[in-house]
Amino acid sequence: MTTNAAWFDRAQHVIPGGVDSPVRSFRSVGGVPYTVISGSGAYVTDVEGRRYLDFVQSYGASLLGHASPLVVETIQKSAALGTTFGAPTPGEVLLAEAMVQRVAGLEQVRLVSSGTEAVMSAVRLARGATGRSKILKFDGCYHGHSDALLVAGGSGVAQLGLPGSAGVTDGSVADTLVAPYNVVPTLDDSVAAVLVEPVAANMNLVAPVAGFLEGLRAECDRVGALLIFDEVITGFRLASGGAEEYFGVTPDLWCFGKVIGGGLPVGAFGGSRALLSHLAPSGPVYQAGTLSGNPLATAAGLSVLSQVNGSDYRTLASTVAGFAASLEDVINANGLSAQVPVVGTLTGLYLSHEPFAAPQNFTEAKVLCDNGLYQEFFHAMLRRGVALAPGAYEIMFVSFAHGPADLAGALSAAGEATREVVAAR
Repeated sequence: MTTNAAWFDRAQHVIPGGVDSPVRSFRSVGGVPYTVISGSGAYVTDVEGRRYLDFVQSYGASLLGHASPLVVETIQKSAALGTTFGAPTPGEVLLAEAMVQRVAGLEQVRLVSSGTEAVMSAVRLARGATGRSKILKFDGCYHGHSDALLVAGGSGVAQLGLPGSAGVTDGSVADTLVAPYNVVPTLDDSVAAVLVEPVAANMNLVAPVAGFLEGLRAECDRVGALLIFDEVITGFRLASGGAEEYFGVTPDLWCFGKVIGGGLPVGAFGGSRALLSHLAPSGPVYQAGTLSGNPLATAAGLSVLSQVNGSDYRTLASTVAGFAASLEDVINANGLSAQVPVVGTLTGLYLSHEPFAAPQNFTEAKVLCDNGLYQEFFHAMLRRGVALAPGAYEIMFVSFAHGPADLAGALSAAGEATREVVAAR
């Protein structure tokens, strides 16, 4: 089998929808997804032998690019020693130490196997530690697919036009409150925690307005609620110390994923020793996982963190800022209106026919994400060998492997793609 269509047809016989995560499907953009056979640096290659400049980068997990040589070598050495033991290993200690050394206020972490599991566990810990039931999240933020947090979610939930998910009972979300992003809510003493993406990166990219995160910290302190940062995307990507370092706001609990696994499945949640003491086996809040702290994932994650420092993040942020400004200019100069928002190393893309302001919440972002232009632009870029995420609610990830020539090629393709979209209208 040598075609994407043939592999997708085969997949649909044994995998629901032909994909193992809805965001990988082309449902919202149309067409047949490409099936990746390999990746190297800033590029992936599909089963037809076509090479794409990749701005998906496993939705942010590949900070150093695909198949980073030192990471691959580290995984190979680790695998030769055994892939899972169900017992403590040095690797989980070393990764946890590296994380707490980088993030001010983070004293202990519990490693798990995914971002969803990390957030789910942090919410349980918050409820157990406070003795309260309610969790407040923000409209358009995505925190994984656990029942209580799917309501009003971004990412694939928004792309598929779902308000939540079938199979989630009313009781599951009865204690979940939803507020608009970038508005500090008024809490009461029934709220155990406020859960927030410090940079909303699942409704495309929406930056926190000045005072929003600080306001959440103050409001949580006022009523004794815990503040949880979902840093599955921003953690160890915005800065060496993540969002806490970047914004100067310290949460009570952090949730991590993606980067800390070096491309392998991983998640983590953490906070102060006092708060983490509520977790079993020390405390009454139960959480467990057979593959938690997997030695391959911890070795790969530690390898990634060991290769980047604060100045590296600043360099990448400068690269992203320059690329984003140029991309916005190229699209605007060729007949469409674009906003390419940037927060540190993260960047998004909104398109319209008319000039517009950058969105500040999900309602504003949704209008732009659903106008149909992204779908056309996506395919025009893909035909030119540039792979964006197959959904307007996702963001672009520039890795350390994206060089000046790669980004220049993407800008050239964007100019051509914009003219194609305009001409077809």
